[in-house]
Amino acid sequence: MTPLTITSRDAATGPVLEIAGDLDHETAPELRKAVEQLPLTAGQQLVLDLARLDFCDSSGITALLAARNLAIEQGGGIALAAVPPNTIRILGIVGLNRVFAIHPDVTAATVHGTAAC
Repeated sequence: MTPLTITSRDAATGPVLEIAGDLDHETAPELRKAVEQLPLTAGQQLVLDLARLDFCDSSGITALLAARNLAIEQGGGIALAAVPPNTIRILGIVGLNRVFAIHPDVTAATVHGTAAC
């Protein structure tokens, strides 16, 4: 098991959370808490950088959906960046690749004018 680390930074489009390690039943609450504490304002986009995500189970997917719901409730959007192939596959199987804006990297996700979900 790889410990989960979440690092926050700001981009021109809004906050970026870099998520590294395992996002699973034990660690999913950490992501929810990190998102709840973000200063996301209407019109901003939350970007979840998953380039260093090692593992994501159903609890992790649920945490990603909770982050999306919170961003939308606050009048913002959400995008996933650098999603690992195994996670992209899961998102595609359950149809969430149509729910999340998915970008190849953080740079693409934080370009001004990027459509928020």
